[in-house]
Amino acid sequence: MSHLQNLLLDSLLGTKHVDSAALIKLHERSVCVASPGFSLMPSDVRTLVNGFAKNPLQTRREGLYFKEKDYKCVRADDYSLYAKNDNRGVIVVKTHLFLLVATYIEGMYPSVCVEATEKLGKFASRQ
Repeated sequence: MSHLQNLLLDSLLGTKHVDSAALIKLHERSVCVASPGFSLMPSDVRTLVNGFAKNPLQTRREGLYFKEKDYKCVRADDYSLYAKNDNRGVIVVKTHLFLLVATYIEGMYPSVCVEATEKLGKFASRQ
C-alpha cells in the first residue's frame, strides 16, 4: 500500500465517518489513489474538476451529477465543494496539485467527514 493510500485510510476512513475517499491529480485529471472498492469514472473526475472551473455560484445553482446521482450543492467556493443527495454526500477539497474527495453515507456525521477532509486538504497544501 502506498503512503498516499495509507494517509487516506488513516486520516479519513479511520474517522468512521468517511465511507470512501480518493485523490485526483488536478492537471492530469486522473485518480492517483483511492480507498478499496471506490472507483471513479472519467466522467465523475470531469464533474468534480469542472465544479471548481465554473463560477462557484453556478455550481451551487446547478449542483453536481456524481456517481450516477444528482447532488444538491450546499457549498461551493474556490477550495471546497460540499454536495448531498438524501442521506449521503460528497466533500471535495482542492489543493495546488490535487482534489481530495470523500464521501459519507447514512449513519455517518457529515460534519466529521467535512472536518477530516478539510484538515487533510490543509496538510496536503503545505507539502
